[in-house]
Amino acid sequence: MDFNMKKLASDAGIFFTRAVQFTEEKFGQAEKTELDAHFENLLARADSTKNWTEKILRQTEVLLQPNPSARVEEFLYEKLDRKVPSRVTNGELLAQYMAEAASELGPTTPYGKTLIKVAEAEKRLGAAERDFIHTASINFLTPLRNFLEGDWKTISKERRLLQNRRLDLDACKARLKKAKAAEAKATCEGDTVPDFQETRPRNYILSASASATLDDTSCPPSWAEWKERYPEGWRLPCFFLLPLNPSVTRARGCLSLPEDRKLWNDEVDKAEQELRVAQTEFDRQAEVTRLLLEGISSTHVNHLRCLHEFVESQTTYYAQCYRHMLDLQKQLGRFPGTFVGTTEPASPPLSSTSPTTTAATMPVGPSGAGLAPPGEAALRLEEVAPPASGTRKARVLYDYEAADSSELALLADELITVYSLPGMDPDWLIGERGNKKGKVPVTYLELLS
Repeated sequence: MDFNMKKLASDAGIFFTRAVQFTEEKFGQAEKTELDAHFENLLARADSTKNWTEKILRQTEVLLQPNPSARVEEFLYEKLDRKVPSRVTNGELLAQYMAEAASELGPTTPYGKTLIKVAEAEKRLGAAERDFIHTASINFLTPLRNFLEGDWKTISKERRLLQNRRLDLDACKARLKKAKAAEAKATCEGDTVPDFQETRPRNYILSASASATLDDTSCPPSWAEWKERYPEGWRLPCFFLLPLNPSVTRARGCLSLPEDRKLWNDEVDKAEQELRVAQTEFDRQAEVTRLLLEGISSTHVNHLRCLHEFVESQTTYYAQCYRHMLDLQKQLGRFPGTFVGTTEPASPPLSSTSPTTTAATMPVGPSGAGLAPPGEAALRLEEVAPPASGTRKARVLYDYEAADSSELALLADELITVYSLPGMDPDWLIGERGNKKGKVPVTYLELLS
C-alpha cells in the first residue's frame, strides 16, 4: 500500500497534541473552552432522546415478538439485507392444534364442535396479530431505527469533530500563552546575562561547550562588560548554538540578541495566526452541530406522529380481537350443554344514574341464558311496557346481529332507548327502536346520561 508518510506524521502529531490537551484538562492543568448554556441543554436533550428511543424500541420489539430467539433471527436477516421468512403466530399454531384434535376426537361430538369453533376464532386472532405486527413495524419501529442508525450517527460524528476542534483551539491558546511568556523573558532589560535555558526558542538547544563556558565562570560578567567585549552586539561562536529548527538548515556564524527577540516575535505571530484559524474552525463546527441538535425537535414531531399511528394500529387490533371473541361466545352459547357468561354483573345497575356519559367496559359477551325460552320471551316482550322511570338513551358501539326473534339487531352509531326488567340478566337490556323491541347486550352500548 502507498502510504503518505508526511500526512501520517502530521495526523500522529495532531492526535498526540489532542491527547496531551485532553489529559491536562482532566487533571485540571489546562484551561477548557466551555460551551454556552443553550448548547449544553441541546446536548443533554439529544442524549436523553437517544437513550429513551433505544429503550422504547427494544421494549416494543419485545411486545411484538416475545421470543428472543426469533428477535435475534429477524435481526440477522435485517443485517444481511434478506427478507424475513413468514412465521406462524401463536394463535394460528393453537388453531392448528385444536383443529387436529377435533378431527381425531370426533368433529361431531360437542367437544369436537367446540374445538372447531374455537380454532376458527384463534385463527382469525392470529391473522389480526400478524397484521398488527406488520403495521407497527412499518409505522413505528422503522422510524425509530432510522433515527438511531441515521440522524443520531450524523449527530455523533459532528459532536466528535466539534470535540477535536475544541481541543485544537485550547492547544493553540496554551501555545500562544507560553510563547508570550517566553517573549517577555527574552525582551527583558537588565545588567545580567539572559538565561539561555529560559529565553532561547524552543527549536534550539544550547550545546555542551556553551553551557560549560557559561557555568565555569565563577563571577559572571555584567551586561556592560559583554557589550564592551562585543561592541557590535552580543555574539557567541557558532559552535555554541546548535540549530534544530528544520527551517534553519544552513550553517550560521552567530546569533545576536535582536535576532533572538525576532524569533520569539515570529513565534508569537505564528501562534496568533494558528489561534485565529482554530477559532474559525471551531465556530463553524459549533454552528453545524447546533443546527443538527436543534433538529431534535423535528424528530420529536415525527416520533409523535408515529406514536399516534402505533396507537391506532393497536386499537384496531384489540377491536378485531374483541369482535372475534364476541362472535365466538355467541356461537358457543347456542350449543346445548355449554356454559358461558358470568354470574357477576358486567356493568352497574341501570337505576344508578350518573350525570356524565357512562361507557361500557371491555365486554365479556352476553350470556346465553335469558329470562325464559326464546318463544316465551318474545311473547312477553310484546306485552311488556317500558317503566315510567329508568329508561335511558344509549348509543350503539358495534353492529350486532340478532341471534333469534327475542333479540334486537343493532347498527353502529344509532341511538336506542333501553331499560331493564326485574330479574333480568344484567348482561342484557331491553332495547326499543321505533316499533321494534328486543334484548340487546350491554357490552355493545354506550349508556348516555
